[in-house]
Amino acid sequence: MSKRKSVRSKNIRASSTTSSGVGFLLSDGAYDTLCVRGYTRLDRVPAIVAGYRRIAELIGSVTIHLMENTDNGDVRISNELSKKIDINPCKRMTRSTWMEYIMMSMFVYGNGNAIVKVKTSDGILDDLQPIPAGRFQLLPDSTGYDYKIIIDGQTFDPDDVLHFVYNPDPEYPWKGRGMKVVLSDLAHNLRQATATEKAFMESPKPSLIIKADGLIDEFSTPEGRKKITDEYISNSDDGRPWVIPANQIDVKEVRPLSLSDIALNDSVKLDTQTVASIIGVPSFVLGVGTYNQKEWNNFVSTKLRPIMVGIQQEMTRKLIISPKWYLRFNSLSLLDYDLNTIATVYTAMQDRGDVDGNEVRDRIGMSPREGLDELKVLENYIPNDMSGLQNKLNNNSGGKDDE
Repeated sequence: MSKRKSVRSKNIRASSTTSSGVGFLLSDGAYDTLCVRGYTRLDRVPAIVAGYRRIAELIGSVTIHLMENTDNGDVRISNELSKKIDINPCKRMTRSTWMEYIMMSMFVYGNGNAIVKVKTSDGILDDLQPIPAGRFQLLPDSTGYDYKIIIDGQTFDPDDVLHFVYNPDPEYPWKGRGMKVVLSDLAHNLRQATATEKAFMESPKPSLIIKADGLIDEFSTPEGRKKITDEYISNSDDGRPWVIPANQIDVKEVRPLSLSDIALNDSVKLDTQTVASIIGVPSFVLGVGTYNQKEWNNFVSTKLRPIMVGIQQEMTRKLIISPKWYLRFNSLSLLDYDLNTIATVYTAMQDRGDVDGNEVRDRIGMSPREGLDELKVLENYIPNDMSGLQNKLNNNSGGKDDE
């Protein structure tokens, strides 16, 4: 019986030791202890996460259109496939959170790669499941040109999953490598600045220095120094002056170093601006500077739109069968134009017969109305080849033409 108890107790201790060991490995303390000094993960730097999070939120808010090529231009299609991709691509997530998760996996957690498993039912698209970065691996073949994707130990061909890439690797073009290497030094500087500021805030420096006569017997021991401090300083009521011996104690005010004295704010601002330029977001997105409309629209056109083009191309070539169909993000919805500018532009287009009244109302957020679907042109707008048929050119006498 004692032997069984002994074995059982050993098993319990081993189990508890293993459990506590696993708990330690999953803790932040283990990260600080085991990671190489100077290494900082991107997801632990607020400025970097905020910049990429902003990009992910904006792309997640853009509508995805299913388009068809026609002889008269591309038209939008509304069917079950467009509804599935734009409204409910994943059963347990909204389209917005689904796209945000993919973007953050590609930018931060997946080091430039995001994998989405495609599930079908009887040939119909059923679910698009994003895979966490820690659950997939990208293994190149002997040539380095092709590769396989391993998800939870199961091997997939690249044509069977969605693989979104950011910043292609120079050796393996099909593989992303993110911006970890470029941002590593800045990430370390920003995290160190945060730790320095936290240390300043948590360890307030005393603002008084008391100079006392060292020959006084009370100052020879810690108890004596505490006694004099309590007697002359601590026991005073709020607002009442201190009464101390003039020849024995001298009190002076000192000012400890502040964050401004060590130029921490300036260095943080410079590093934040550099992070913003590398990520590709305007500085005001990270809290530096003020909002600028032209800078924002340039950000949408030169940064967000290329990312969205890469995503829509990957989804089109692996999800769409028809050669005339393709997916397109409505990137124009992210541009910042005031209502007066939109109304002026679309009203001018309506006067020339390029758009109808309901298209104008839809652009400024109003519901359509009956009778506004007809294209109309002002009477003084005529085709160029009919410009010589105007009555005012044919009636030289200035009188009225009978016709």
